[in-house]
Amino acid sequence: MTDAVDPPKARRPNTRLEEVARAAGVSKSTVSRVINGEPYVSSRAREAVHQAIGKLGYSPNQAARTLAGSRANCIALVVSEQGSRVLADPFFAGVLRGVHAELAGKRVQLVLMMSKEGDEQDLVNYLCGGHVDGVLVISLHGQDPLPRTLADAGLPTVVGGRPLGAGGVPYVDSDNFNGAMEAARYLVSRGRKRIGTIAGPRDMAVGMDRLSGWKRGLSQARLDTDLVAYGDFTPESGAVAMADLLERAPDLDAVFVGADIMALGALQTLHAHGKKVPDDVAVVGFDDLMIASTAVPPLTTIRQDVEQLGRTMTWRLMAELAGEENLPPFLLLPTAMVTRSSA
Repeated sequence: MTDAVDPPKARRPNTRLEEVARAAGVSKSTVSRVINGEPYVSSRAREAVHQAIGKLGYSPNQAARTLAGSRANCIALVVSEQGSRVLADPFFAGVLRGVHAELAGKRVQLVLMMSKEGDEQDLVNYLCGGHVDGVLVISLHGQDPLPRTLADAGLPTVVGGRPLGAGGVPYVDSDNFNGAMEAARYLVSRGRKRIGTIAGPRDMAVGMDRLSGWKRGLSQARLDTDLVAYGDFTPESGAVAMADLLERAPDLDAVFVGADIMALGALQTLHAHGKKVPDDVAVVGFDDLMIASTAVPPLTTIRQDVEQLGRTMTWRLMAELAGEENLPPFLLLPTAMVTRSSA
């Protein structure tokens, strides 16, 4: 007669790193060092972590691989947009340059992935399948569960831009609210009275934060905040939104556009309607991408350091992978006014 052997516990995909740390009686950083095969962990703590992983069925496949003594030495940058959109928008190119610059000399590869509707599970399966050590996510829409899903699976994740539906997942963003408020105040200081805005998508925090900042700036000057149109961060949407504002308010004398790329479309519409910029209508954008300085006329805008955004996201992720403790839950990067000829 033989003793019964309990079947191995099925691995649960949502077991968190925190649960392993709690079960082992150690810190999360100690768990991270153990699964990454790093030194400076006592034999007792290492054994406790191994036992906790076996008991809880710690799910990320990268844990099993790193326990065997290897890492992927690769991170993913996931962009929640269609590939054609990513390639056409200089914002994403700037973020990518920043990520690449921060990884220089670290012997870590970068995988660029597009998150498309309908392929979410395939994306999660790949990311949690041991191919990458961590994930950067940008351009989230709505209550996208991807960052929370990855974090719950124990995969270190950092979001670019304040996420609407991923509480507790670290993020890096630019100070969109104060930047937009500064734009509104600037237009007021130039004597503009009927100021509209072309805001970004209503399902993205970046669009809503910039809209809120514009409203705050006008409210402080006791000006109306009723002239709002929405775009989707494309030149075409900026052109359509600008036409809508002109139809609703023929006396419009200024517009704050929530992204330089939409401002290009807005300028085209203003030219087509015979409006002189800035004599008839002043225009202020946001981003200070390269296209701002080459616009006709050159665009006054709020500068955010897009490359620094990419670098800081990458630093935050790599610091977590290295087991650093007490990392900030979010980082907010400053913006600055850049005056040119459009306002």
